[in-house]
Amino acid sequence: MTETGEFSYLPAQADALGTAVPPVERLTLPLADGRHLSALRFGIEPPRITFLHGAGLNAHTWDTTVLALGVPALAIDLAGHGDSSWRDDADYTPRTLATDVIAGLRAWTTTAQVLVGQSLGGLTGAAVAATAPELIARLVVVDITPGIDVTAGPAALREFYAGPTDFATRDELVDKAMSLGFGGTRPETERGVFLNTRVRPDGRIEWKHHFAHLAAQALQSHDPGTSASPSALHETGWDDLSGVRAPLTLVRASRGFVAEADAEEFRRRLPSARVHVLDASHNVQETAPRELASLLANAL
Repeated sequence: MTETGEFSYLPAQADALGTAVPPVERLTLPLADGRHLSALRFGIEPPRITFLHGAGLNAHTWDTTVLALGVPALAIDLAGHGDSSWRDDADYTPRTLATDVIAGLRAWTTTAQVLVGQSLGGLTGAAVAATAPELIARLVVVDITPGIDVTAGPAALREFYAGPTDFATRDELVDKAMSLGFGGTRPETERGVFLNTRVRPDGRIEWKHHFAHLAAQALQSHDPGTSASPSALHETGWDDLSGVRAPLTLVRASRGFVAEADAEEFRRRLPSARVHVLDASHNVQETAPRELASLLANAL
């Protein structure tokens, strides 16, 4: 793999979609506790839609969806992910993450946003919308409902994060990912690995997101970690969703983590919400970006 810039993949993605690459820049917001929040801003005009990624991902997971949508957008790196600071307390629960997101929205947007959150980002989006309703015009939750345990994952994912957390080259990590069935084609896997890793001062490659390091430590010590368990988040998540005053939509991936029974509970608890099903796996923004963008265009 050759070294490249974080925006160098966008032209090929745009060509595949038959669209142009908009102006895009990385934003950094200093936070009161000394950490910083990072994000990507697409377009010149103020953002109309903001994206929150899932656990272990970063803002670039939305690149293809944003390009297909073609409107000014903001994609935020949640704390502990991408270029945003890690938390010393390792608290990556939705209500804690929401505090940073609210600060980012107040700094980087000028109008109420369509807020789109996938997986952990969806529960974080619910906490944002319930806490700061003036910032949110609509909430779209992608393939998550409270109480679903997406942290355990399949056995291959646990093996992937079991360690090591640093590597001699990115190619080594690409090889490992592909051997376990992750990432699709090699170019797709190379892009994902490049955008989710960094080079340490000693030259070793490490994951950007804190979750991989915490997962490796937990597996080695049999310590479940400091973040709240899915069961502990169950009712707080429903409380946040019930507190959302903006129009609410659930996007369920047909091959994702939200089963039909979960969607039915969502409908029962939130009868005014809409539910859409897309033919996709859990990371809908990567496996069905055009379809997701089309759905979101109708929400703007």
